[in-house]
Amino acid sequence: MATVHLRIGDLVWGKLGRYPPWPGKVVSPPKDLKKPRGKKCHFVKFFGTEDHAWIKVEQLKPYHPHKEEMIKINKGKRFQQAVDAVEDFLKKKEKQGGKEQSSEGKGDSKGKKTPTKPLKILEEDDEDLSALKDPSEKDLTDSDPEPSSVERLGGLGTTGPVSGFKWESSPASSMEPISKRLKIVEEDTRSTSIQAADSTAINGSITPTDKRIGFLGLGLMGSGIVSNLLKMGHVVTVWNRTVEKCDLFIQEGARLGRTPAEVVSMCDITFSCVSDPKAARDLVLGPSGVLQGIRPGKCYVEMSTVDPETITELSQVISSRGGRFLEAPVAGSQQVSNEGMLVILAAGDRTVYEDCSSCFQAMGKTSFFLGEVGNAARMMLILNMVQGSFMATIAEGLTLAQATGQSQHTFLDILSQGQMASTFVDQKCQNILQGNFKPDYYLKHIQKDLRLAISMGDTANHPTPMAAAANEVYKRAKALDQSDNDMSAVYRAYIH
Repeated sequence: MATVHLRIGDLVWGKLGRYPPWPGKVVSPPKDLKKPRGKKCHFVKFFGTEDHAWIKVEQLKPYHPHKEEMIKINKGKRFQQAVDAVEDFLKKKEKQGGKEQSSEGKGDSKGKKTPTKPLKILEEDDEDLSALKDPSEKDLTDSDPEPSSVERLGGLGTTGPVSGFKWESSPASSMEPISKRLKIVEEDTRSTSIQAADSTAINGSITPTDKRIGFLGLGLMGSGIVSNLLKMGHVVTVWNRTVEKCDLFIQEGARLGRTPAEVVSMCDITFSCVSDPKAARDLVLGPSGVLQGIRPGKCYVEMSTVDPETITELSQVISSRGGRFLEAPVAGSQQVSNEGMLVILAAGDRTVYEDCSSCFQAMGKTSFFLGEVGNAARMMLILNMVQGSFMATIAEGLTLAQATGQSQHTFLDILSQGQMASTFVDQKCQNILQGNFKPDYYLKHIQKDLRLAISMGDTANHPTPMAAAANEVYKRAKALDQSDNDMSAVYRAYIH
């Protein structure tokens, strides 16, 4: 996409997270507001709202050349009001001979100075995005306690669909069959990627399956997944070992299952997302477990990150009762889960994968079908092995910088300008420097994933020395009581 050259005062279409392109104007940021590090972006004021945000240049388009295109793909009442506000602005500007006149900070009719309102700057943890959606659409925010899916534009880079966003000329109709609203990419005979069309994610126009959905496990990942399933209109029955965690979702419209067996017996497709192989086995094989509710035709989808042997065992016992099995571990974090932007790796029964299409669209930005049972577990462990090792290396670099008298902030500035720049690096390093280790992905879980990946390497007689070294650092961090902190708390293993 060609670079857009914009100046202060230019009218634009700006893209925020999963919300529609919105009309705005490039304005000067407040003097005390820093521009996001390493990002080519403009500060934009949105019409019809009091919102402002830093928008990356690739997420901006000039207003006039794309006006008709945008009006065609967005029909909401508030969107139309925003467009009307642009037209009013243009008419006033024309009457003034092309000059803009700001009312901010001007005197009123009595000569008193009107105080300037503080700017509302959208960030990723904003909950009030009501101005950027049509009230007639399914409510995505008003009752949602989870962080919104809006990109954080105040300094930590982007997440979700914003990066590399492709403008769509027309939206997919919510009345079309799901299969017509999917982008199917055949990579090879072993892998198929199913990705929700951009307009589906933007407009929330997913057509939910009429199948009854069950969900077991409301931890960091499961909570975000269930919230997005409910938002997109799925009928969901939930269960969690700590029943109090279900209360919030019951208020949002979920039903309550008393046991895993009851959930499975009540539902057509049941998902589970728990902490480790033991928890996954206990959920299926334990008292009042999943297996007791399985009947011929019932579908069970295991989303936990576990080893291939556990997945194979669960697949066999579910199939022995006539059930249909799919493994579908997810790549992401709590924040990504809340945003509905997970990457889903699936393997097993292809028909179950297809039956889960609307669910996968609601919870993720893309999904891959990897063939036979066990392949998704293997791929997930490899991905997490790489991520865990990388996080340990970043922590090692930060502490080495400090130990040799170098500025950690400068180290991060340089890193963010190089080839390793990424939202992951920026967010984790910023949190480390702020001493913020609130869990987005538990340290104990990434250490578990490293351990399982190393074991998988042993089984395949393949060396994993880098992962083994990283695993030892995470084990030390666990010994320092960092298990329930974020994986970035591995940093503390180097400073104690």
